[in-house]
Amino acid sequence: MYDDKILRIYTDGGCAGNQSEENLGGWGAVLEYGTATKELFGCERNTTNNRMEMTALLRAFEALKKDGQTIRVFSDSSYLMDCFRKGWYKNWRKNGWKTAGKKPVENQDLWQALLPYLDRHDISFFRVKGHVSLNSQEAELRKLYTKFLEWNGPEFSYEDFLYVTEKNNRCDALANEGIDSLR
Repeated sequence: MYDDKILRIYTDGGCAGNQSEENLGGWGAVLEYGTATKELFGCERNTTNNRMEMTALLRAFEALKKDGQTIRVFSDSSYLMDCFRKGWYKNWRKNGWKTAGKKPVENQDLWQALLPYLDRHDISFFRVKGHVSLNSQEAELRKLYTKFLEWNGPEFSYEDFLYVTEKNNRCDALANEGIDSLR
């Protein structure tokens, strides 16, 4: 799984007080290429969890120095991963940025900022279970690994799953740093 020629991006976003009028949002991203690692994080006031998830990926993409890279993105956001993996954005574009229910697509500004990166890179998207303690019982971790394989296919070893989970947890910590910086 860990080819030195593949850029791996792990992202997470969160919102303290999501759905409240006043809230604090944070996002985190870890980029890995070979042995090089870069961590990014930030924050916003009065946002949503989904916007923070999307912002984490956008900021990671914006940090890239060249086009034409092979990228694997790992996120616990089903909203973000399903859009790319199921191609929701294709119908949104075709329908004038309206959902199947004829309502305006939420977070259209961020979707439109993210989509050009699909044409500039070879990107694969993988779903991760969020907030997993690596100190959990082995049986629980094995169960979560099975779910990870259901979402992403059989190419990942158990060790890959543990590594990805550790990186996702780091992104969660970075997002919380962003939120804490607003307090």
